[in-house]
Amino acid sequence: MREIVLDTETTGFDPTTGDRIVEIGAVELFNHLPTGKTFHVYINPEREMPKEAFEVHGLGDDFLRDKPKFAEIAGDFVEFIGADAKLVIHNAQFDMKFLNAELTKVGHPSMPYSRAVDTLELARKKFPGAQNSLDALCRRFRIDNSNRTLHGALLDSELLAEVYLALRGGRQPGLVLEAVAANGQTGATAQGRDGNPRGARPRELAPRITESEAESHAAFVEKLGDKAVWLRYRVD
Repeated sequence: MREIVLDTETTGFDPTTGDRIVEIGAVELFNHLPTGKTFHVYINPEREMPKEAFEVHGLGDDFLRDKPKFAEIAGDFVEFIGADAKLVIHNAQFDMKFLNAELTKVGHPSMPYSRAVDTLELARKKFPGAQNSLDALCRRFRIDNSNRTLHGALLDSELLAEVYLALRGGRQPGLVLEAVAANGQTGATAQGRDGNPRGARPRELAPRITESEAESHAAFVEKLGDKAVWLRYRVD
């Protein structure tokens, strides 16, 4: 199953009043695993960037002036998302209305809202009454969002992919993999729900895969590129 986690940055809140998309970031998932394929583009909105939008995104007129217009990247965007993949979006109604406004403006058909999986709705159902912004969910699921000093579409889509998998139960918030020094070695440690580290095993478990299986897996991960999820927690 192919899914596209995406985010947009815009000049404002309403495309019917002239606001436009200035950035799109998207991450491909296949069977709930990141493939390493991404789509990222800055877009010339063909209008002045409002001061308040610049303060949120850090994208100014000088930076965006030589970027492609939406009409120039529409084909690549449509090709990347495909015809059938679900679109995983936080507050999907906002992004979908902007994307459809831009697509119809350049002659592409609009996308049905049924394609969207709204992580904000998922979070509200799972955590009613709680804060469910992207930052709040990153804190809840212990996802490192320290680089999110400004809103950026690609970074936000990468963070949202992790949040989405956590909401679906694919990432256990009680299990934190991190490199730790123990007798001069690095390894992984698990934290319990109380936040205290579990004790290390007295001896390592015997491997359950053969050497040839390990080599095949390493070759598969290498094909996925630098963003393969296995590389994130690799211990050399």
